[in-house]
Amino acid sequence: MSAPDDSGTTHFGYREVPVGEKQKLVGEVFSSVAGNYDLMNDLMSMGIHRLWKRYFVATAQVRRGARVLDLAGGTGDIAALLKDRVGETGELVLGDINGEMLRVGRDRMTDRGNVRGFEYVQCNAEKLPFPDGSFDLVTIAFGLRNVTDKDAALREMLRVLKVGGQARVLEFSEVRAEWFRPLYDFHSFKVLPRLGRLFAGDADSYRYLAESIRKHPPQDELRGMMEAAGFARARYRNLSGGIVAIHDGWKA
Repeated sequence: MSAPDDSGTTHFGYREVPVGEKQKLVGEVFSSVAGNYDLMNDLMSMGIHRLWKRYFVATAQVRRGARVLDLAGGTGDIAALLKDRVGETGELVLGDINGEMLRVGRDRMTDRGNVRGFEYVQCNAEKLPFPDGSFDLVTIAFGLRNVTDKDAALREMLRVLKVGGQARVLEFSEVRAEWFRPLYDFHSFKVLPRLGRLFAGDADSYRYLAESIRKHPPQDELRGMMEAAGFARARYRNLSGGIVAIHDGWKA
């Protein structure tokens, strides 16, 4: 997949929009759902996202004392789980392009008593404000599909990794079982927007999120993009029949 041309268009869900506008539109979606982020994920995954996230963190290549960057860190779900892995001497940087999401995450982490070893940085995944080789692990969960230039984001993730470091992507992906796809589509396009309207007063944002999943590169394509970005040993593992997938890559 080639990088978007600034003078061209890209997808925002099923709509084609100018490249320069997508970031603003995505920001509006997440500013709208920030206060209901856990609800959003519960509605989209029928509650299973909590198990996916635990598995995602439990199988990460990380040790105590490591420095970790969690992109699209939002409300801090992944960072809170990672804290147990890196321990008191570890450092966790939560990066998110959306200030509202970052504020919700910081408040939640404070409420949980997690105040030491955390840093919050509002940043664009396509151009990270960190030196080369800054992190032992870089994660992004349910955020890559909302990035305009995914190739640039993957290259940046590689750049800020230390040699031998791992990047992990957890993202909704392409369902494998043909028989399940109609049921999944019905939930995504008929049920989810109505639930969004009922519980969050926002059907459009939830409709976009369902559409963004379908526009995200499927498993093999994303693995190829990681290889093209320079990752070694790029691979993926499907969870729940491909509803989501975990992609891994290493900095050689």
